[in-house]
Parts: sequence; C-alpha cells; structure tokens
Amino acid sequence: MEKLIEDYSQDYALLREAVEGLSEEELRFQPGPDKWSIHQIVIHVTDDEILSTHRLRKVLAEEEPLLLSFDQEAWTDNLGYGRLDREQHLLLFQNLRASMLPLLENLTPKQLERVGKYPDGMRYTFKELLELRVQHVRDHLAQIERVKQVFRKDRG
Repeated sequence: MEKLIEDYSQDYALLREAVEGLSEEELRFQPGPDKWSIHQIVIHVTDDEILSTHRLRKVLAEEEPLLLSFDQEAWTDNLGYGRLDREQHLLLFQNLRASMLPLLENLTPKQLERVGKYPDGMRYTFKELLELRVQHVRDHLAQIERVKQVFRKDRG
C-alpha cells in the first residue's frame, strides 16, 4: 500500500514534467481527427480527477455508495476544453491529490476493502479505485508521449 500511495502522490510531478517546456503549438497539436491534444489530455485528467476524488471519498464515507461515470467525449466537446486554462487545471489536479493524502496515510485495512458500485453492477474496493487512479494518469502520460512523437515526426 505504501508504494501505491507513493505512486499516487508522484503523479502531479510526472504530469507537470510531461508538459514542461513544450510550445503552445505542441501542446495544442492534435495527432489526428478525434485525437486529443496534450492540452486536452491535461484538462481531461483533471476533470476525471475531480470525479474520482469524489468517488474515493464516497467509498470511504458511505455504505456501498453508487458510483457514476461521465461521458468524457461530451465533456471535451461541450465544455470548451480549448478555452480552459491548463495551468489552473494542473494546480487543481495537484490540490485534489494533496487533499487525499491525509486520508490515504491513515487508512485501515478495513477501509481499503470498502466497496462502491456502478449502475451496471460492477463493484470496486477503495484500493482498486485508487489503483485505477494511478493507472489512469500513467496511461495518459504515455498518450502525451505518443502525441509528442507524432508532433516531432510531423514537424521534422
């Protein structure tokens, strides 16, 4: 569990590092139709973090709470991700993660096994949800690297 919390706490630094020093052109480059730019990925990761932090807290606080997903494409299309402030979103991500650390550092084994359920019947323990948080960010960090490669190949 210690390693999982450490990984969770490092994700902001990894996300920040992934975008540091990139030009606005590179940050806004879309590698294909219906493919997200690095800017959009950062906004998405933060939007997802808002909802996921809520889910984690619900599982800790409520008995088998109902957990809801969101339509990420609708959020990207309808919330005007291109107009949103990337720096504000990075800081929000940082603050959301920091707000969870005191809870994570004091978890009991029983709390790790608390369960939340989705409308489709899928059930996840708190620990599984936390693992998914780390994996989600790592998947998008890899996506950011792929976008950088396509940009450099496209411009090179």
